[in-house]
Amino acid sequence: MNSKPPILYKSIENKTIYWKEESNKYIVLENATAAILQKISNNVSLKKIAEELALKLSLPEEDTFLFVKDVKEQLIGANTDKKSTQKNTKKQQKKPNTFEFTKLYKVNTIVFKVHFFSEYELFLVHPKFAHLEIKESEVTTTQFYVFTIDKKIYFYVDTKFIGSWDLTEVHFFQGKFSMELIQKIHQKEEDEWLGVFHASAVANNKKSILFLGDSGNGKSTSLALLQSNGFTCLADDFVPIDVHKKMVHSFPAAISIKKNSLDTLLPLFPELKTSAEYHFKRLNKIVRYLKPNNTNFLESLPCNDIVFIKYKKDSSLHFTKISKINAFQELVPDSWLSPIKKNASIFLEWFDTINCYTITYSNNNEMIAAVSKIFDNEL
Repeated sequence: MNSKPPILYKSIENKTIYWKEESNKYIVLENATAAILQKISNNVSLKKIAEELALKLSLPEEDTFLFVKDVKEQLIGANTDKKSTQKNTKKQQKKPNTFEFTKLYKVNTIVFKVHFFSEYELFLVHPKFAHLEIKESEVTTTQFYVFTIDKKIYFYVDTKFIGSWDLTEVHFFQGKFSMELIQKIHQKEEDEWLGVFHASAVANNKKSILFLGDSGNGKSTSLALLQSNGFTCLADDFVPIDVHKKMVHSFPAAISIKKNSLDTLLPLFPELKTSAEYHFKRLNKIVRYLKPNNTNFLESLPCNDIVFIKYKKDSSLHFTKISKINAFQELVPDSWLSPIKKNASIFLEWFDTINCYTITYSNNNEMIAAVSKIFDNEL
């Protein structure tokens, strides 16, 4: 007997979301197409499906057969879309005997000792975590080693080799570094995470809201503005959610502030005036880092709301609830989502409970008032 393929279906609004384990990809389908796909997955013959479709639609059977065959080839057929492994290779390299820089970072009571081979590796990691640096510690919880040899960056945690990446793909290394960090902070292995979202998370001690949007739309600036008005920065750019409780967990990186936001934020955070400036050529942006006001990096809070936020000069406030399907299609491409079937199912169930909004604004006070209404359930 053939076992059912590792596939999930979830109906949301008037569409069906389809997920396949081999590729860990989510595809939004019309319900009729999803129904055909489910029959194929259940080993119903293409001929029988085509006959039923021809009868239902009053179409020639040869036409419906070609359509059903195409659905199978495109969505179930040969696995040409194998899982992305984040360009991680397992070719090990012996750790160097000496490292030019060693930094100690303290997250609550946890102390990380991170060894950087040169200034290059330091630049890839340190700016986001400089506010956590301490000068000395009698106890070290764990040690990270980062070094570059022959145009590859290598990463070890204690004695365990984590992986290596081409220097053209260092953002994959940075994501893995952050993943190892949250695993140690929150004592959860990678398979215990639902996903990590390229978003900002703001909180009010009871729950959190995720801000999403394209780079330059103002996620981090909006987060900083809310931080100056009594809300808490739970995470910026790297927002992890766990499988078991579906909570947003704190991530201790600083808030990334782009140069064009300085005029807005300097009156609120004068420390930005003298903070170091970093030029990220690959991303074509110049940023400074603002220390988050979170005092408990072990915190985790529920999330019921996602906001696609955009600052637009001279715009009046536009604050509307949007389609979950549209939000899903924006959220997923920039996210790391667990490739485990059980976790993927939990993610789809969680997402179905989320409220989705857009906020476009130019007046900071109006944006803050709109976000406050979401927190206070006044919509």
